[in-house]
Amino acid sequence: MGEDKYSGKNYEHRREWISDKLAELGDIFALDIAAYAVLSNHYHLVLHIDAEKAAGWSDKTVIRRWMQLFKGHDLTLKVLQNKPLSDAEQWKADELIAEWRSRLCDISWPLHGILPSQH
Repeated sequence: MGEDKYSGKNYEHRREWISDKLAELGDIFALDIAAYAVLSNHYHLVLHIDAEKAAGWSDKTVIRRWMQLFKGHDLTLKVLQNKPLSDAEQWKADELIAEWRSRLCDISWPLHGILPSQH
């Protein structure tokens, strides 16, 4: 994230990008960022996952948080719009929301494909 010794290009701006992305992810996921360090070729994170916090979110809150980063689903859009669902649709919507709630308090999801790899 500093200057590339072969090309001479400076990549220092990536440090700020990672700091900004961490702040955004901290607002979406049920996690607290206790500490982090962005080094020249990797980063370190100290996270606290707050599953209890996620358990207290309404279904609509889970949907809105998930959709800040990922595409939603037609059924969950209907939930947000207070449209009636059939029993089968409600079952599937509940299943999706439970999955997303679980992912929003899983340490691997904020890091999976969102932040640059440490490798």
